[in-house]
Amino acid sequence: MRNHLLLSALATGVTLLAAAPAQAQADYPNKPIKVVVTVPPGGGVDTVTRLLTDKMRVTLGQPFVVENKGGAGGNLAAEMVYTAEPDGYTIMASQPAPITTNAVLYKKLNFDPTKFEPIAIMSTIPNVLLVKNDFPAKTLAEFMAYVKSNPGKLNYASQGPGTTSHLTAELFNKIAGTKLVHVPYKGTGPALNDIVAGHVDLIFMQLESALRLHQGGKARILAVCTEKRIASLPDIPTMGEAGLKDFISDTWNALSAPPKTPAPIINKLNAAVNAALKTPEVQEKFKSLNLEPGGGTPQDMAKIVKADTERWGDVIRSLGLKVE
Repeated sequence: MRNHLLLSALATGVTLLAAAPAQAQADYPNKPIKVVVTVPPGGGVDTVTRLLTDKMRVTLGQPFVVENKGGAGGNLAAEMVYTAEPDGYTIMASQPAPITTNAVLYKKLNFDPTKFEPIAIMSTIPNVLLVKNDFPAKTLAEFMAYVKSNPGKLNYASQGPGTTSHLTAELFNKIAGTKLVHVPYKGTGPALNDIVAGHVDLIFMQLESALRLHQGGKARILAVCTEKRIASLPDIPTMGEAGLKDFISDTWNALSAPPKTPAPIINKLNAAVNAALKTPEVQEKFKSLNLEPGGGTPQDMAKIVKADTERWGDVIRSLGLKVE
């Protein structure tokens, strides 16, 4: 009888233990959610994160606490979230690098980017081809002809080795069969200063800053690096229209969770992102910032992460780039 009671008690305990995680997922969230942002305050990822989490708070009924942890291309924040409890109360907001190219670019990481659980893409940002004001070519067709007839004579600026601007230009060299010379800078500001001053010929970069220079008559956008033309520049052609069908370059901001975060929690967060993106306030703000809304399922994000890892990983390996 005593053994029977003991076994019954053990069985009850096991049942309660098994039910606890399921109950926790059903009750999620019941306390504030920390979002670790991979850049300092004020950056593109930070702005989008604060905008969306303010709306997600309404959907989920809990506040989001944003913590900025920039450095090492987003690796410091990624490592912090990677080792957090997979309970949905610590998630990461990042640019692509920590969950795509850093695995190829850095010699050693203290986390496995492929193990993060995708939640959703928050926003996408088109990249464009920006040239100095007195660049000889005035159209994309003229640009293609000019760079092909002047191999090794034209230079391009980048925000630094391994950045999107660097990799995009090298992808262009590869697909177009051109030879542009790399001039790396320490950040966007110095690179654009030299574009405006005419010290460097061109740069592939995000739309927002380039658009201000284009509209201000200080530099010229000749093409967008997206599959389709964009609403804010309806008269500017895509690189595909010049025959470079596989030349796509944009960047995005996304939310990810620690490895093994349960699917019900991921799905709740994903639904909150999609709801936030549909609000008039977010749509209006995105329009003013020249951002395209993300959204979709976690599986959609996983496909984008995989495709970008392959595309840019190939470019990094072909250049032999490595960061300590």
